[in-house]
Amino acid sequence: MHKRTTLAVALGTGVALLVVAPAAPATAAEIDPSAFADTVTVEGITQHLDAFQSIADQNDGNRAAGTSGYEASAQYVESVLAGAGYTSERQYFSTASQTVNSASLTVPGVDLADAVPMEFTPSTDPVTGITGPVVAPADPLGCTTDAWAGVDATGAVAVISRGECAFSEKVAAAKQVGAIGAIIYNNEAGPLNGTLGGADDAAYVPAFGVTPEQGAAILATVGTGTATLAIDQFITTIETFNILAETPTGRDDNTVMLGAHLDSVPEGPGINDNGSGSAAILETAVQLAKAGDLNNQVRFAWWGAEEIGLVGSYYYTDDLAANNPDELDEIATYLNFDMVGSPNYVISIYDADESTFPAPVEVPAGAPETEDVFTDYFDSIGQPYIDTAFDGRSDYDGFISYGVPASGLFTGADDVKTEEEVALFGGTAGITHDPNYHQPGDDIDNINDEALGISAGAIAYATAFLANDTSSINGVGGPTGPSAEACEAIGDVVQAVKSPSFRMKALKAIGEAETLDELMAGLGITGDDVRGVLAYGDELSSCPGLTPSEAAAVDGIWQKIKSLQTDDESLSEAYSALRDKLVG
Repeated sequence: MHKRTTLAVALGTGVALLVVAPAAPATAAEIDPSAFADTVTVEGITQHLDAFQSIADQNDGNRAAGTSGYEASAQYVESVLAGAGYTSERQYFSTASQTVNSASLTVPGVDLADAVPMEFTPSTDPVTGITGPVVAPADPLGCTTDAWAGVDATGAVAVISRGECAFSEKVAAAKQVGAIGAIIYNNEAGPLNGTLGGADDAAYVPAFGVTPEQGAAILATVGTGTATLAIDQFITTIETFNILAETPTGRDDNTVMLGAHLDSVPEGPGINDNGSGSAAILETAVQLAKAGDLNNQVRFAWWGAEEIGLVGSYYYTDDLAANNPDELDEIATYLNFDMVGSPNYVISIYDADESTFPAPVEVPAGAPETEDVFTDYFDSIGQPYIDTAFDGRSDYDGFISYGVPASGLFTGADDVKTEEEVALFGGTAGITHDPNYHQPGDDIDNINDEALGISAGAIAYATAFLANDTSSINGVGGPTGPSAEACEAIGDVVQAVKSPSFRMKALKAIGEAETLDELMAGLGITGDDVRGVLAYGDELSSCPGLTPSEAAAVDGIWQKIKSLQTDDESLSEAYSALRDKLVG
C-alpha cells in the first residue's frame, strides 16, 4: 500500500496549517481521468478482439467454458498481463454444463420456432415429448403455490410471466401444483434466455422461455389449447476458472474492481458477448500499468462460466465471504462490462438510482454514486445515454448480494431498438441491439467501433477516477482529494494554507522563534488545537495537499517544530505523536 500522509492542525486564529509528511518511497499521484481515457483506444482493444477471433477459429468456433477455446483465451489474457507487468492467478472451480441436442415447443396456431429451453431444464422423451392443456396461474407471476389458488394444473403445461422471483421458483411451484411442463414469457421486449440455476429433475419440470408476444398468443389458448414440449439434453461437470490480476500499488484496503466474463456460448466465438468487455478491461489494465503509483489498488477479473449462470463471479464472492470476508469488505466498488460493442447499439448504464427502472434486487449503498461516475463522464462530453435495469442479470449480482456497490455499461443484446433510441444513437429501429447475440455470427465483424470507443472512454475514465478517489462512494478520498467528514470538521484547510499572508506569517515565525512555545504563538496554534487535531487520526490523510512551494514552507515549520523544546509535557507528547504519524 502506497499512501501519502497529511495532517491538518487547526489554528487558534480560525485558519489552519496543513502539515505534509515526507513522501513515502512510492508516492501516489492523481491520474488525470480524461487524459487516461484517451489512452484506451479502439485500436488497442481490437488487437485483443482479433486474438479472440483467431482462438475461436482454431477451437471449434467458440471459447466456451471448459473448452480448448476458453483455455487459449485465458492464456492470451495472461500473456498480455504478464507483458504489462502484472502477476495473474487462476481461481479454479467446478460447475455443471448442459448440452441440448434438440428442443422444440409446439402450440397449435402459434409460431414458436425461436422458443428457448431454460438452462438446466429436465429432458423429455426426445421424440414424443410431453403434451398437456395450457393453464395459467391466478397470479400471473406464479412464484408460489398460492399463485395457483383455484386453478387445476394437474397434467397441464403452465404459462407464467417473468418477474419478481427466480425462474427456478416459478418452475418448482408449477411442478408442486401438478404441472408437467412450464412456459415462461418475457415481461420486456425480446426472447427469454433463462436459467434454473442448476440441474434438479426432482424439483423442476421441462421449461421454455418465449417472447411477450408469444406468451400472449399462448395465453389466448387457455381452456382450449395444448402445448407440447420436447427436449433432449444432458449434463456434464466441467472444471474451469477465473483470472485475477491487480495493480502492485494503491491502497489494498480500498480496492476498485473491474470484471468481464471471458467465456462465450458454445454456439459462436462470442466477440461482442463478451470478448468486447474482456478486451476493454484488458487494454485498460495495460494502460493503467503505465500510469505510475496509484492511490487505490485496482483489481481486474475475467470470469469463467458466466454463460452457464454467472458461476465464476458467484464463486469468487462466495469464496471471499466464507474465507476472507475482510477482503470482500475492502472492495470499494465493482464495475461490470458485459457486451460493450453491440452492432445496433445503445449506451446504457446500470440504473442503480432507479431513476427509470425499479430494481428487483436490493441496491447497495454507494451503487447510485458509482453510476454517477459514468453519467457525469457522459454528461461532460455530451454523450447521450439511457438506463438499463439494475436487476442482477450479469456478474455484478454476486457482489451486490454481499452489499458491494456496483455499476457498469451495456450496449444491448436481444432487446428491440426503438425509434427513441435511434434518435439518440443512430442505428435501425425494429431489430435487436445485437442480432447475432448467442449466435455463430457474433464474430469480429459484429463489433461496432463507435460503441466500443464510447464504452472504452467511459471504462478508462471511471477506472482512473476511482483509482484516485472513492470518497463519493464510501468516503475514502484520494491522494490530494478531500475526505468530507475529516476536512469539514477542521474547517477550510485549503484556503487558509494557500493564503499568502499566512505563508509570510509562517516564515516570520520560523525565523524568529527560539522555543516551541514562541513558534506556536507566532502561528496562533495552542496545545488544545494540536491534541484536538490528533484525535482525527488517519482520516486526515486524504485532506487537500499543497503546491510544491506551499509544501516547502510548511515543511520548514515542521522542521522547526522538531528542533525546538517546550516545558509543556503534554504539548510535547502531542507533537511527538504528530511527528510519529507523519514520519513513522
